[in-house]
Amino acid sequence: MVKTRNLPDDPGEGRTRTGADEEFTAQQPSSQATRPPGERPQDRPAGGTPVLEVAAESPRERARLVFASFLMLFVELALIRWVTANNVYVTKATNFVLLASFLGIGIGFLNARTRRDYLRWTPVALLLLVSFVLAFPVILQTLNGPHPFQGLRGAPALPQPVSLGVVFVLVVGVMAGLGQGTARLFVRFRPLRAYRLDIFGSLAGIAAFTGLSFLNQPPGTWGCIAGAGLLVLLAPRIRWWQVLAVAGVATLLLLESVVPAQRWSPYNKLSYHVGGAKPALYVSANNIPYQAARSLAVMHQQKAFYFYPYRHVTKASLGNVLIIGSGTGNDAAVALSEGARHVDTVEIDPLLVRLGHMHPNHPYSSPRLTAHVDDGRAYLQNTSQHYNLILFALPDSLTALAGQSAIRLESYLLTEQALEAVRAHLAPGGTFAMYNYYAPFLESRYASSVEDAFGRAPCAEVGPPLGGRRLAVLTVYPAGPVPNCASFYHGSRVAPATDDHPFPYLPGSNIPKQYLWMLAAIFAASLLLVRIGGGKLSQMRSYVDLAFMGAAFLLLETKNIVQFALLFGTTWLVNSLVFAGVLLAVYLAVETASRVRLPRPAVLYAALIASLVLTWVVPQASLVGLPIVARFVAGSALAFAPIFLANLIFAQRFADVASSGAAFAANLLGAMVGGALEYVALITGYRFLLIVIGVLYGMAFVTSRFLTRRRTGSVTGAGVRATVGVR
Repeated sequence: MVKTRNLPDDPGEGRTRTGADEEFTAQQPSSQATRPPGERPQDRPAGGTPVLEVAAESPRERARLVFASFLMLFVELALIRWVTANNVYVTKATNFVLLASFLGIGIGFLNARTRRDYLRWTPVALLLLVSFVLAFPVILQTLNGPHPFQGLRGAPALPQPVSLGVVFVLVVGVMAGLGQGTARLFVRFRPLRAYRLDIFGSLAGIAAFTGLSFLNQPPGTWGCIAGAGLLVLLAPRIRWWQVLAVAGVATLLLLESVVPAQRWSPYNKLSYHVGGAKPALYVSANNIPYQAARSLAVMHQQKAFYFYPYRHVTKASLGNVLIIGSGTGNDAAVALSEGARHVDTVEIDPLLVRLGHMHPNHPYSSPRLTAHVDDGRAYLQNTSQHYNLILFALPDSLTALAGQSAIRLESYLLTEQALEAVRAHLAPGGTFAMYNYYAPFLESRYASSVEDAFGRAPCAEVGPPLGGRRLAVLTVYPAGPVPNCASFYHGSRVAPATDDHPFPYLPGSNIPKQYLWMLAAIFAASLLLVRIGGGKLSQMRSYVDLAFMGAAFLLLETKNIVQFALLFGTTWLVNSLVFAGVLLAVYLAVETASRVRLPRPAVLYAALIASLVLTWVVPQASLVGLPIVARFVAGSALAFAPIFLANLIFAQRFADVASSGAAFAANLLGAMVGGALEYVALITGYRFLLIVIGVLYGMAFVTSRFLTRRRTGSVTGAGVRATVGVR
């Protein structure tokens, strides 16, 4: 039997379908649906048939959309986490996987009603991605030499453009399939109902990934969940080769998960082994050499810098010692051996503390030591203890705060304000020291920061160079000159990092050229992929304002993640709670828009801008010093009020769209632009992003007014022509 149907690929463009399209059309809603609440007559194309088609919103259909949204966000989070752990290039390219995911999902939504079928090929795309990343990992083998990056078994790593390019295209392919699977269900509902169900699914995805992080589950678990979810999404028309591809993905990730001496924490893929002439525990994090737990005897001979701070204090003064960045325990072992009567250690990664129990001197088993699994800056803000000696012990996490942020886990520990917090926690006559392998400008920056915070130039003791860096131990004694110091710092001055510009590893306030080239390549590839895989860009022409909203909202979300990291720590749990809080604020806005008659858009935009101005006026520094409960209340109010108002605007606009798939795609692709604009913070700091957000929402308001006038004019003109025809 031949079937015909008029389903628009683009607004106003029809296409005839035959029996060959039976599998596709079986998934589509009836074209006889009545106009749903919220659809306006002017949103219909000239033929009078609504572009928006609504299925019977049965519990089964609702559950399928929630599940598809869950799977889409779960896979996105898993890819951000997993690809970064296996490819060092991606570690240095923040936002990379996130931007690829947004692009893929946007392409999927643009194909909600086309004959292209990306979903059916998603298992193959995922298998290709997993196979490529595992077959061609990028490993930082050494900091010395012309070729520091290697692949498997010592082979040279692929060139960075090749490695990142293949990963980008494959991530786009995976997420395009999942996006299309979600979009085909999404467009069967009234827009706000679909958006509400999408939020439910996203919350479930965050909850699931958070739970797996809490349980330290490896990629094998993530792969099994993603693979099973794909088969559910493909049902009932599952092909044998799809099952085979899903089985291949699960097998490869399960094999990776059972690699001996390898464990997965919420932050890192940790690989460890015991080796060397004088055995030590060597630990790598995300394919980067990270730590080595050595005995006290070996440290005396090979790593004497651990003992440098104790040259300037007496054993009698070491009543209470704080070590931030204690890792596998070297610093704690030294502190205990030097006579510290009590040691508090702070380490953000719980598995590093567990590995520390393998340290030759077993410092974590000492009754004189209390281990805290926490963010170092958060610990300083929340503790009431005072210390005779505080150490920043090689605090270099090599890990980004989140997939959409350019800061690292320790960034807020290395700012001028953090050192002021350190001074506030020193007991009378206390001493502070920090040490690491520093690039020359970093040594100058930290020495300048110490001098600003403590009012004295630090004692500077240096060691041998390593890969363009050299060991430096900076010690300061606020009560007077550092005792027994051979050389105080007298080098050049470099402006300290601040809480608003927390980029200590950035030499200046600029965007590095490699980031600019990467972003240019991403946007060039995005335009090409959208044109090839998404159809005509003209189908999003009516939703330019939603694209501006997407860019602004991504920046607003990133600003809040960064703000909460400062207020409550850069832990994975804080990040997960912020993501969940954002989605809850979005859900509340959708519910409000569904149940309450909202004021006109101009009023909502004015309220949003006012909330951004309030957030600008209230400095972050005023919140950091508050008690934790007041800090939470004030921080949440300032963070989530703009999100709530922004989503009232979005919900009001989204309820009236003619094509929810194209509209949502425009919003997602706009979010890609927002992800790129986040790099502006490298120049201006994060507070300035509020101005960028305000400008973007202003552009959304202006374009929405223009589009409204154009739609109204089109409908009026069509009415006049119809009247003339009747006459």
